[in-house]
Amino acid sequence: MRKNIVAGNWKMNKDYSQAIELINQIKAGKPNTTTEVILATPFPYLAKAVELVAGTDIKIAAQNMHQAEGGAFTGEVAANMLTSIGVNTVILGHSERRAYFHETDALLANKVDTALKHEMTVIFCFGEELKDRQDNNHFNIVEYQLRDGLFHIEKENWKNIVLAYEPVWAIGTGETASPEQAQEMHAFIRNLVDKVFGNEVAENVTILYGGSVKPDNAKEIFSKPDVDGGLIGGASLQANDFFGIINGI
Repeated sequence: MRKNIVAGNWKMNKDYSQAIELINQIKAGKPNTTTEVILATPFPYLAKAVELVAGTDIKIAAQNMHQAEGGAFTGEVAANMLTSIGVNTVILGHSERRAYFHETDALLANKVDTALKHEMTVIFCFGEELKDRQDNNHFNIVEYQLRDGLFHIEKENWKNIVLAYEPVWAIGTGETASPEQAQEMHAFIRNLVDKVFGNEVAENVTILYGGSVKPDNAKEIFSKPDVDGGLIGGASLQANDFFGIINGI
């Protein structure tokens, strides 16, 4: 039985005191639900975030990590650094990492391998740009990103994988894929996983939608049979908006 998940990706937002305040607001007001809630805070706040959510069912995730085990990689963060402070989930492949930091599918495949070696849960992001959709090439792009970045893993590793489909044209733009577009792509993704890894894996993997999800559109998007929750950007920075999205499932 696959999980429903709402993950908040804070990106490069909030100072330390604001981060603590928001985490405490989410702790105090989180709806009583079986939906799993994940907060991906900036690196400097991760240890404090783990401390603050101790004893709750809220999980803390990193927004990125390096593929190497350690060494001369100034400014980077290794998997064992994260797990040593209680962070066992990491977002990999976000479109901003792909676009601004030129992360390739091959690099992401290495990052996935490292994360899985450390028994971390990977929220693996992928999605097409506007031109890809306009050219009716969106299914091909998504398939290539999955096959080249993720599909090399062993079948048993899928218990540690969460997929996050993010159409790049809908991230931070105010544009949102229609519920029908989201469902169409999520069904395509699940079918692709089925072809490669079998029905059991496909039916049990959680597939999130990311791209300008808000309280007023969450319920309709999440009602689709292959949409299992969301990876939320801007709306996760306000507790009440985040609660409204959680309540959409």
